[in-house]
Amino acid sequence: MIEKRKNNSSDIADKNFQKLSIQVSLNGLSFCVADTVSHKIRYSDMILFPEELNIIAVQSQLEQLFKKHELHQKQFDEVTVIHRNTLFCLVPKALFDSNSLSEYLKFNTRVFQTDTLAYDEVENQDMITVYVPYANINNYVYDIFGEFTFLHNGTIIIQSLLNGYGNTKEAICYAHVSKKQLDICVIAQKRLLLYNSFLYETKEDFAYYLLFVLEQLELDSDRVPVKLFGAIEEDDAIYDLCQNYIKNILIFTPSSPQHLQLGDPEAERIDFTVLNTL
Repeated sequence: MIEKRKNNSSDIADKNFQKLSIQVSLNGLSFCVADTVSHKIRYSDMILFPEELNIIAVQSQLEQLFKKHELHQKQFDEVTVIHRNTLFCLVPKALFDSNSLSEYLKFNTRVFQTDTLAYDEVENQDMITVYVPYANINNYVYDIFGEFTFLHNGTIIIQSLLNGYGNTKEAICYAHVSKKQLDICVIAQKRLLLYNSFLYETKEDFAYYLLFVLEQLELDSDRVPVKLFGAIEEDDAIYDLCQNYIKNILIFTPSSPQHLQLGDPEAERIDFTVLNTL
């Protein structure tokens, strides 16, 4: 079992000024390396699996990805692992008890006694993300790099969208699209109204979950802005279907973190959560 660790080394003689961010899911992997001096991306890669894998097979794919880019032979000042799954819940900070993680999760996901549980604090929201990280992935990364940070992808999506686009008075629905997973975040006036994640197989599943969220929040599908981003384009069948039911829908390209020097095509090729941990 691995506990949450963060590398806080401050000895400049030991630094090589590179950050590594890795995103892990049962449907794919991605990583990115950034230079912290030039603020440029050194290199990145992404793999989408033909079908959902079990987490042992995902680790094997990650090992192959590391060997391909010789990541296991390199040193990094900071390493971050992002766990993308639907095994999470949000808990108000005032009600949070770090000794009761399984109690929060048991209502919306199946938790086994052998599961390692973790939590992130959502900055400036008095909210905690409680989740099940992939323990074997954490152990593998720790064996190679030592101390590192790991987070749930929902924590990053919430914080990044609130920090970059949270000032609007009216509610806006953001939908982050990845292979077979839809993350929906609704925000207004620097406040999170809803965040949830859904697994989908068909375009009809996708449209159903999106409309379901709008209905639950009593948002008018003819008026509320719905912004899709991630692995989706305007000629996708999903987008075409959603246009039939949501009037104010568009493909959205989030701005890159200000400290990184990226061209638009480069930013679009890198996973949103990976980019926002560099």
